[in-house]
Formats: sequence, structure tokens, C-alpha cells
Amino acid sequence: MAEIRLARLEQGQTKIKNVPIAVTPEGFWCCPSPVVFQKTLKSQNPLNKPKPASPPSKIPVEKKSTPVTDRKPPLSRSRSAAVSDDDRKGNADASGYSAPEVVHRTSRPKVENMPRKIAIEFGEPGTSNIKVVLLGKQGFSVKLSVHKNVLIDNSSFFANKLADQEGPSMEIGDCEDVEIYVETVGLMYCKEMKQWLMKQNVSRVLRILKVAEFLGFKSCMHSCLEYLEAAPWVGDEEEEKVVTSILRLQSEGIGVSPVLKRVSADVSKPHKDTLSHIIELVLRSNEERGRREMKLVVLRLLRENQSVSSNASSTDICNEIIYSSCRSCLASLLFLFQQAAETDFTDRSVDRKEPVLKQITLEADNLSWLLEILADRQAADEFAVMWSKHQELATLHAKLPIVSRYHISCITARLFVGIGKGELLPAKDTRKLLLHTWLEPLINDYSWLKHGCGSFDRKVVEEGIGRTILTLPLEDQQSILLTWLGSFLKVGDSCPNLQRAFEVWWRRTFVRPYVETQGSIHQQDSSITSHLEP
Repeated sequence: MAEIRLARLEQGQTKIKNVPIAVTPEGFWCCPSPVVFQKTLKSQNPLNKPKPASPPSKIPVEKKSTPVTDRKPPLSRSRSAAVSDDDRKGNADASGYSAPEVVHRTSRPKVENMPRKIAIEFGEPGTSNIKVVLLGKQGFSVKLSVHKNVLIDNSSFFANKLADQEGPSMEIGDCEDVEIYVETVGLMYCKEMKQWLMKQNVSRVLRILKVAEFLGFKSCMHSCLEYLEAAPWVGDEEEEKVVTSILRLQSEGIGVSPVLKRVSADVSKPHKDTLSHIIELVLRSNEERGRREMKLVVLRLLRENQSVSSNASSTDICNEIIYSSCRSCLASLLFLFQQAAETDFTDRSVDRKEPVLKQITLEADNLSWLLEILADRQAADEFAVMWSKHQELATLHAKLPIVSRYHISCITARLFVGIGKGELLPAKDTRKLLLHTWLEPLINDYSWLKHGCGSFDRKVVEEGIGRTILTLPLEDQQSILLTWLGSFLKVGDSCPNLQRAFEVWWRRTFVRPYVETQGSIHQQDSSITSHLEP
């Protein structure tokens, strides 16, 4: 890498102090931002003494006026090695330089004395033929001594500007990121750009890419894209920054597709098939922990999709896939119940019964998961219709041991909770059929559900059942609640406690019968009107 030297500006301009300069892996100096200067200068004070073993020699400041060409930046003698003429001319890959030390002064530098102008020389000293002044924020500027042919060969921006340039200098105003401008110009002198970028992080490479885009530095842009294609992106925020930056380059004919393939693919199969395959894999898994964790993950991801997606077609396709899986699980569950209800099933060996009973539990868990997804998507009304019409399954339910069938009642309980919370709004006939078909099996399993199902919330389920009953016409409420009352008086705590629903029904029936009251008020109004008429 050709050497870059720190120099003073012309006489009469703001005095340039010896500031800390970072050394890049390629060997060229890069200029830190004004904030870095400020923080570094504040940290320098007389207490920061060098080690006694190798005290740096202080360089006296010349007071008399000397020509600008004779001035050299005061450097410490602590540099690890001197740069030879051969290294300066031919070794563009040199990386063994160490940063020059800040000269220690007797008084602590003040912020107001902070240098506002920096001069940097690229290449071999004295060979530059043009000055580029970068004007940053708050009056901060950097003057680069560079080579016209290097700028023209690497940058379309400089090629256009310098085509008609007659003077020895040019300015670039309103530079938001002067530090990165300096580094990007330095990369024009770099032969191994990829190796240098490997030392950076994604955020910094995006900053370089932005400046390279402005300068029309195509080779740097390609190197940045190669880096971004291979480097890992940390977190959604960083991914969003990368994708936004890359999409901005699409209109410029830059090959950004390799990077974008990480977030969008040429899909050979429709997303419908992919989602269906994922759900099928989860439903058919026999590994308990993997099933449980992936069900939570898929449920959460589908919930996120629902919250950000406004595509009705995509929503319909997803619901169609889920209902297809529901029908498959229901058919499998009915077949398993038919097997378990056979007269000789109890006489079979454990090896023959165990797979059937495990599969019943598995299918019931699958249906509970699918119902949870549909409830989240506010699309579970059709599930309530399907479940309420399975009278055969409800009939077989009573023939199985309670330890094998109680998982089915968890599905019924979830439907009642959903209706009670307004998560699904099935028609009146569906609600009535659901109660007539599945409330009794739920009551029969209730004692087991309270003690054998850890996720069962008794109060929530009882409230859901009561609210579902109270959505029916008053005559149906009475029929169902009187049946419940007979069961509750027999088994007590082994039955759902629907007293709150019972009280509401009681008040509706005996305390404030709205229809009769409204009718009597209407009759009173009519009689008053007739008396007032002449």
C-alpha cells in the first residue's frame, strides 16, 4: 500500500495539530471522525506518561517561520519500523505500520483548540498532483493530496468532475461521513480490497458502499456486495439495513441478486406447498420435545404474518391448508376411536393397545394446536361446525376409558372458551348443536381434566361454557341449565360450576322479563294516547 502522509495546510490557515491517526490493515492512514478527535484529545493529559523503559523523545516546536514545503508532521520515534523507498513505491499491500503517537504537551488540550482541518497525503510523498477537500459538518474538513489518474480510473464521479477541471484542487461539500470518504478514496489505492473489508463489520461496509455508490467506485461496490453476500447479518434490524441499501442499487445495474437471494428466492414450488409440508412435518412428529417447541414457533410465526400481512389471498390459502389438516386429523381420530371401542380391545396385549392410545393423544393434541392457530386468525367458526357435527365421535367417546379420551374434551373446552371470549362467532344452530353434542362428554371428563391436565384453567372454561349457553334463546338456556343443575346436584365439584350463568338465566326469566315489560309499556302508551285524543 502506498504511504499516506499527514501534512500541514498552507500558512495562514487554521493550525493543524498532531492528531491520532488509525492505521488500516492495508497500510494506509484513515482519518477518524471529529467526534473521535474530540474524545481522544479530551483523554490526553500530562498524567498519560509513557513507560519508563522507552520514554519518547519530545520534539521541540519551531517558532520561526519556515516554508510550507519544509514542514513535516511531528511524529514520535516509537514507530516500529521506518518505511523504505522500495516499500513506498512498490509494496501496495504493506500492513506493518503502527499508528504514530500523539505528542505529549505540558497542558491538556482544550476542545476549542481542536483541529478543524486535516491534511492527508496518499501515495509516495510529493507525487500527488491534485487536492480534494472534503467539507464535513460543523466546519470540519479534510484535504486529500491524491493522484488525478487514480481518481479518474476508479471513480466516474471524479472522472466527470475532473474532465473540465483546470485548477489544482476541488471540493466535495456536505459530506455526512468524512471518515468513510477518506477510507473509500484510500481503497482506490488498495489492491487487496476484499482482505481489507474482511476486517470490517456489516454496518461499516454499508457506509462504505453508500460513499462508493456516490463516487461511482464500481470495483469497491462489487467488493462490498461480495462481502455482504458472504457475511452473517445479526438481527432483523441489520438485515433491514442491508436489504434497504441493496434495493437502492438495483436501478444502477449492479449485480445485487446474489445478496438478495438470502431473503428472496426463485421459488420452484408455491409457498402453499411449503407451508403445507411444514405443518405436516410437525403434525406427524413423534418426538415430544421437538413437536412442542416447533408448534410454539410455527404458531408465533403465523401470528406475526397475520399481524403484518394485508393480502387476503395469502390468508385464505393459509386457512385452507390448516382446515385440510384438521379434516385429516379428525378422520384419523374417528378411525382410532372405532378401534379403541371394539369389544375385544381391552383384552388385547399392551403392545397392541399402546400404539392406538398414543396415536389418539397425538391426534387430539394436533387438533388442539390447529384450533389455536385458527382462533388466533379469527377463522375458527368452520372448526366449530365440523366439531359439533361429529356425533359419532361423541358417541364413541363414552365407550373409551377416561384416561384415553379426556384429551378430546380439551378441544371442546377450547371451543367454549373461544365463543365466550368472542374469538369465534358460529351461528346459533352451531352453538346449540355444539352444547347438545359435547357438553355431556365434557362434564363426564371434568374431574379428570382438573387433576390430570396441567394446562386446564377451570375458571376460564366454566366462564366460557356459561357465556356460550347464554348466547342461546331463553328456552334453550333453560333446557341446558336445568340438565346441568341435575348433574351438579349429583356430583358437585366433579361438574363444571355454572352458577353465574344460572343466575343470569334466573334474572332474565323471573326478575326482569324484557318482552312482557316492553309489551305492558306499549299498552300503557296506547291507552294514554287514546284518552288524550278529542
